[in-house]
Amino acid sequence: MLSLESLASLVSRFSSDLNHSVNAFEIGGVSFDSAKGSSIMGVINLSRDSWYRESVALSAEAAIQRGKVLLAQGAVVLDIGAESSLAQAERVEAGRQIGLLVPVVRELSRSGAIVSVETYHPEVTKVVLEAGARVINLTGTVDTASIFQLAAKYQAGVILCYVQGENVREVGDYSFDSDPIPMMENYFSKKIEEAKQAGVKGIWIDPGLGFYYRNLQDSQVRIRHQMTVFLNSFRLRRLGWPICHALPHAFETFEEEVRSAEPFFAVLAALGKTDLYRTHEVPKVKAVLETLKLWKN
Repeated sequence: MLSLESLASLVSRFSSDLNHSVNAFEIGGVSFDSAKGSSIMGVINLSRDSWYRESVALSAEAAIQRGKVLLAQGAVVLDIGAESSLAQAERVEAGRQIGLLVPVVRELSRSGAIVSVETYHPEVTKVVLEAGARVINLTGTVDTASIFQLAAKYQAGVILCYVQGENVREVGDYSFDSDPIPMMENYFSKKIEEAKQAGVKGIWIDPGLGFYYRNLQDSQVRIRHQMTVFLNSFRLRRLGWPICHALPHAFETFEEEVRSAEPFFAVLAALGKTDLYRTHEVPKVKAVLETLKLWKN
């Protein structure tokens, strides 16, 4: 059970990481500086297979309208995806993704939004950056060199997702350690160096808690793992870059109150010193984060 005692023990063991500073940077004229506060990323899904129905937009017009609403609700970045990460979802080839993404990316970018695109395809990366995207939410481990080079060319930021597999759609069983942070740190340190060598100036690291590994389908195992990673995320700050977290839904425990799950996990993410919150529930998460700021010790 999560308790003050367990939190105190965690802080005691890893106190040297707790206040580690991370790099600040600018993307598309917007400053991302964790010393000045965190930011929210709102989600737009262009796939009919996406689980979170409230985020699904079935036309470019609907996606653009949702983006404008999310910005008004407090999102600083808009993350757009054209292929669901669900194991049973339809695979969407790169050309079709481009057709879905470009009209939305172009229009929202023209309106001044910082647009992120979730992809692992270099060809998709190139076209959406040309259309105005300023962040690549990288959910794969293959062809990353070309993606980093493109991001550097267009002065875009990159979210490095921790993926055990070629991409988010090619995962099997999750390899567990009693402490998940060292294996993540090893993975991120290599990818960060690769991105920096290519010239990328803005990086977030994302532990990848929303991906559908086969042996994480048991809800208790998955949620326990997610909670552990959330609370230990501050230890990754030693790598020098801000942390992004996709907030999960935990339907098995929240059931009809599933839309309350992401705001709950936002609390754990905040305790772990998250810098960028990827959420389908922007106003709820914003309210939670604003409330947490009221605490004075």
